[in-house]
Amino acid sequence: MSISNLTSKVIGDIGDKRRWWQYKARAKQLPANYRTAIEACERYLMYFGSGGGVSLFEDLVDLFEQSAADRTPIREIVGEDPVEFIEAFARNYQEESWINRERERLISAIENAAGEGGKGRAVR
Repeated sequence: MSISNLTSKVIGDIGDKRRWWQYKARAKQLPANYRTAIEACERYLMYFGSGGGVSLFEDLVDLFEQSAADRTPIREIVGEDPVEFIEAFARNYQEESWINRERERLISAIENAAGEGGKGRAVR
């Protein structure tokens, strides 16, 4: 899958594409070290398959813009484990993600196969 196809899959329709480019313009305006950090987070989220749509990135740039304005050090934003930070951040946006739909589909299929008739367990 090409990066443009991946981007389209992550950001969605035309309205979302406009919001995406607005996010990119805002991120580009950040001071260099904050821009480097947000670009690294973005790259990870693209490969991680965040599924949070554009609102995830908009909120992320909001955080970095406010942090830059307050001169908050990068480590105070992301902590000692940037992977833990960005995955926790992204979890707040995964309600509609494809992985959650697939988890629910897997749970239902196994419950049906086991003769349990879909107990309706919560998706993890």
